[in-house]
Parts: sequence; C-alpha cells; structure tokens
Amino acid sequence: MTLRESIAAVYIASVWALGSSSTLAHPSAMVTGGLTSQPIGHYEFCKRNASECAIRSRDMTPLTMSAELLARLEELTISVNQAVNPKSDLELYGKEEFWTYPVDAGDCEDYALAKRRVLMNDGIPASNLLMTVLRRPNGDGHAVLTVRTDVGDVVLDNLTDAVLNWDETGYTYLKRQATNHTGRWVSIREGDAPLVGSVH
Repeated sequence: MTLRESIAAVYIASVWALGSSSTLAHPSAMVTGGLTSQPIGHYEFCKRNASECAIRSRDMTPLTMSAELLARLEELTISVNQAVNPKSDLELYGKEEFWTYPVDAGDCEDYALAKRRVLMNDGIPASNLLMTVLRRPNGDGHAVLTVRTDVGDVVLDNLTDAVLNWDETGYTYLKRQATNHTGRWVSIREGDAPLVGSVH
C-alpha cells in the first residue's frame, strides 16, 4: 500500500468509526526494542549541541497524516536535497563521522538533521522526528529522518525525493532516537550500526 493509499484508508476507517475515539491502527510503524548505544556521530553532535539532545517528550502521539502534511514533507525533502551537495565527512571535515547541520554540503545524516530542524521550527514535536540509522541493500551505512504518523512511520531520505513508508525502502533498519528522549537511542532490529557517512 502506498503512502497516499494509506492516507485514504485511514480516512475511510475514520468515517466508518463515526467519530469513535478509538485509536486507529498503525499499519507500518517500526517495532522498536530497548535502549541501545548512541551512534558516535550523534554522541559528538550532542556534546556540541547539548540542549538538542536533552528534549524529553511526554506526549508520544504520532502526527495526524493528511494531504497537507504529506505535501509539506515532500516539499521539504526536495528543497533540502537540492540545496545540499553530497560530500563525505572525510572530504569536509577530515574524519569519518561528523554529524552537523549542513551549510551547502554534507552527507546523509546532515540532510536528515537539516530536515529535522526545519520541521521542529514548524512546531512538530521532537518525539515524531527521529534520526535513524540503517543499512542499504549494498551493505553501506546510511541515515534518514523518520517521521511518526498515524498511518505509520515514513522516512525522509537524501537518496530520493519521495516520502516513503519505512518498510517500502528495502533498507535494514538498526536503531533510532527514542521517542521520549532526544539523547537516547532504541534498537529496531539486532545488529551493530555501521558508519553512516555514505554520500550515495
């Protein structure tokens, strides 16, 4: 089911519910495990940006997906992907991992951080904007921004301008930020997170 079909399905279900306050199913939400290690790049980012990694959320309610929200996510993905030139941390900073907000160049986690900052400035809670590390089908490490919604988790990726359900990407997800604390990470599936400095 595509993301647009998911939105339509949730709308139909809400009509059938006739105003019921029961929670709708999350057909493609990631299943997370317990606390796990913080990626080294994020740990060092937090040392430089302590306030960003100390946000504690009490309300864990996912965003309500709508045509307007989807359009905003698509617009943001395209604008950031076009504004930032892909370059590795090694090229830019002389080290394998350096998570930061990009100025005009960066690698995957920098794109994700930029999108996260814009959406937080738009008023979206940190609990719904989660940095996430994974493996691409070729085995390379990668990072995306996961956006939690009531039709499931979607990802904003620098490798595509499309906003996709997380389980439509072909990626192997490893860990992501905890919903209740921006400085903590939880597992998605077993495995050690690789370096995520891939620019492709």
